[in-house]
Amino acid sequence: MISVSDALDTLLDLVSPMAAETVPLRAAAGRVLAEPVSAKRDQPPFAASAMDGYALKSAEVEKDAMFKVIGESAAGHGFTGRVGAGQAVRIFTGAPIPEGADFVVIQEDISRSGNLITIANHPGTSTNIRPKGGDFQIGTTIDAPRVLGSADIALLAAMNIAQVPVRKQPTVALISTGDELVLPGDTPGPDQIIASNTFGLDALLTAAGARVRILPIARDTESDLRTAFELAQDADLIVTIGGASVGDHDLVAGVTETLGMSRAFYKVAMRPGKPLMAGTLGQSAMVGLPGNPVSAMVCGHIFILPMLRAMLGLATDTPALLTAPLAHPVSENGPRQHYMRGRFDGQSVHVFDDQDSARLTLLAEANVLVVRPPKDGARATGERVNYLPI
Repeated sequence: MISVSDALDTLLDLVSPMAAETVPLRAAAGRVLAEPVSAKRDQPPFAASAMDGYALKSAEVEKDAMFKVIGESAAGHGFTGRVGAGQAVRIFTGAPIPEGADFVVIQEDISRSGNLITIANHPGTSTNIRPKGGDFQIGTTIDAPRVLGSADIALLAAMNIAQVPVRKQPTVALISTGDELVLPGDTPGPDQIIASNTFGLDALLTAAGARVRILPIARDTESDLRTAFELAQDADLIVTIGGASVGDHDLVAGVTETLGMSRAFYKVAMRPGKPLMAGTLGQSAMVGLPGNPVSAMVCGHIFILPMLRAMLGLATDTPALLTAPLAHPVSENGPRQHYMRGRFDGQSVHVFDDQDSARLTLLAEANVLVVRPPKDGARATGERVNYLPI
């Protein structure tokens, strides 16, 4: 067995960043920016009014001063003349500041009679003008890599960037194995269960930016497994679920060996998730996850998500563990690193009594994995422990 950190280092060595592709702006949300992009225009592209009011010369701004209104400047329809002494232009938010004006008195501070206005209240010191390029300027850069959120998309649009360079999405083929499995919605036989791991991992990996393909369940025969691997051979990452142990019906290791898999390791000193296998199969990286539902999902968080981040060109540093006091005592840990389901309530961590790796209900209730190092001693109420949010 190897340690969790050694296993993760090895897995990251099996993958490399995907190539870049260019997609329309509307398709870029949630994708990873592959290279820096620069603004093609200033924002705003002209000095603009920040308020509804009247544009005039700042040197003439004082209470009770009177001005003649000579025109109007609206968003999309600026005033083409010039503001002279004693003159003002009616202006609206977002409209260009007319030539000759450098101050906007808000409409609440103005009284108007026909084409004459009077500054009725002291207008304050703010010019109420947004300067040209005050938000960003031509050449302002958005650095890569970064996952593009809604605010990024708005910024790219304002920069007039219609085509965005992003990392290609890694294709992940999920292969569930076992005669005991049927798909959700099917009618299981008396000795069968539903293939839950496949769909949990699909959701986890899709949310992380992968393009996931769920392949047909591979039955416990070498021919079925061979067919599944043939269907997966063009994937960037192949993930098998179940069949990676050493029982009579665990065939993944043997079949992949005959198909030419270069195995990197087998078994990790962790709980849950010890029977984990990894290597390369053709051009694909491959990870064989254990079949217990919680084991598969925990390994997805600890190993598969960092692999995806590496493939997307993102940082792969191990997330910094958070710490919190225990809400109750916990017993000493065994010889393997233990990822214990628990719940952080904002003040302390409650570690669930039952850590059975087959109980998905407890995983669904958990919002943290408490990380116990090998041979960690018993901990008392109030002692701080490390945890990973999930």
